[in-house]
Amino acid sequence: MQGATLSRPGGADHVRTSRRRDVRTLPWARIALAGLCLAALAGYFAFPTYPTYDSFYALLWGRDVLHLTPPDFGVYRGPTEHPLAIAFGVLCSLFGQGGARLMVLGSILSFVALVAGIYRLTRLCFGTVVAALAALLMLSRLFDANLAAQGYLDITFIALIVWATALEVQRTRWGTPVFALLAAAGLLRPDAWVLSGAYWLWCAWPAAAAVLSARRETPPPTSGAEGAAGATGTRSAEVRGGPAGSPPSLGRLLGYAALVAGAPLIWIACDTAVTGDPLYSLHSTAVLAAELERTQGFGAVLSDTWRYLVRIDKAPVVIGGIAGIAIGVLLTPRRSRVPLATLSLLLLVYVGEGAGGASVIDRYMLGTAAMLLPFCALAIGGWSLLERGSLLRRVWMAAGAALVLYGAIAAVSVTSLGNARTQLSYQDDFTRGLAAALHAPAVRAELRRCPVLTLPDNKLIPAARWILNTRDQHDILARSEARADLDAGRPALARRIEHASVGVYPLGAAVFKEAIVDIGDAPLVQAPPPGFRRIYTGRYYAIYGNC
Repeated sequence: MQGATLSRPGGADHVRTSRRRDVRTLPWARIALAGLCLAALAGYFAFPTYPTYDSFYALLWGRDVLHLTPPDFGVYRGPTEHPLAIAFGVLCSLFGQGGARLMVLGSILSFVALVAGIYRLTRLCFGTVVAALAALLMLSRLFDANLAAQGYLDITFIALIVWATALEVQRTRWGTPVFALLAAAGLLRPDAWVLSGAYWLWCAWPAAAAVLSARRETPPPTSGAEGAAGATGTRSAEVRGGPAGSPPSLGRLLGYAALVAGAPLIWIACDTAVTGDPLYSLHSTAVLAAELERTQGFGAVLSDTWRYLVRIDKAPVVIGGIAGIAIGVLLTPRRSRVPLATLSLLLLVYVGEGAGGASVIDRYMLGTAAMLLPFCALAIGGWSLLERGSLLRRVWMAAGAALVLYGAIAAVSVTSLGNARTQLSYQDDFTRGLAAALHAPAVRAELRRCPVLTLPDNKLIPAARWILNTRDQHDILARSEARADLDAGRPALARRIEHASVGVYPLGAAVFKEAIVDIGDAPLVQAPPPGFRRIYTGRYYAIYGNC
């Protein structure tokens, strides 16, 4: 069979492949996507879960905006606000208490979009077989799926990044659609700002190169009407951007720059309107990262990078991804450049932020881990790009099968679906248990007499606020904050609690999931003060009051 190179028109890669039919729409892929959507919905209803800490605050702040009340970003150990998440919180708040479950549904659908995006990106780069492997790898990342089931916003962020990358692969320097997705991602995490800026430079480079080339090749100026007409025609062509395929015009580049600047400007405007500090998110995040001891030096960030990649993708996939990068660079450089550029930028941003004092946690490596999967799939299934019957194809196929077998055995040995189900069940039980406790008649009567509610630390505060439908956090306090203030010579919160309050005290497994979870969480916040009497006891929570 006649060979064909892997490159698109105008480029050259370094291997020969079988000539394949260019299939724009694959019925089986659509069927698989429909099946995935149905499975996601089935899991959503079979294993009901509730939003995590950051998502609950997005809901609360969205509800505040819906009621034209300024959200309080300065709450105790509050998360960084995300403008797009707050906007989604406004929508979810329209559905009352059901909005919490709707927030989780949005994250689950984002995971489905992420799997579809990984498939689309990989198919455009490396073909259908490799794409199917990449989608299966993404689908089997239980770390990501577990975060989606808990309503984490990071899944939506990664899905937007992956689809932006896929659109750029589909059409080089596509421009507006890619910038729009990156701008949306930039309203969830600032990492996307760097990608947007780099993409603007990529789009602007042909125009800059054309200007430099024109300056070098411009003939001496001519006098008279002919010369003036020629100059006018040249300027007119530059303004219009020239014919199709020519470098973007100055006006278009300015429009792209507006999309690049849109996300950070909206974020700054949000911070300024609510707090008066344009850089409040940056300042508050740095302070909280230091308080929770989530900052690391450069060396520690590098070691954590590998540790977090292995935690998310597992060691065989990470090793396969590194091998796939080498294969892509050596054999198919043109097809690998866009996903590799995205992976590199995400990794550099993570290391730079960590070395600069920002939080260093595993969730911030999700983007890099996801972009590694197409390359791992290439290492496994790259044989499908080679000519049928070739020795290299047969050897590669056997090696790929061995890698799949090794990865499957390793995954089975370290993965426990039962443990994942237990963790999700715990979260559901904890939230329902807290709602039952706060809605108990004796507790409601006590809260009417003294509305101050205390919790062990910050973890349960947003859930309690959502359950009680409170508009602010003035009467919902963390005992850990009161204790820290008392040690610092500020007894006001401690006196409010001692005077008249109702306290929530986790029991059993909830103690280590909802009370003692962070650096500085003292066990003493779990002990009711003298004079408090028990008014409710459930499986996971006891309620005390002194009203």
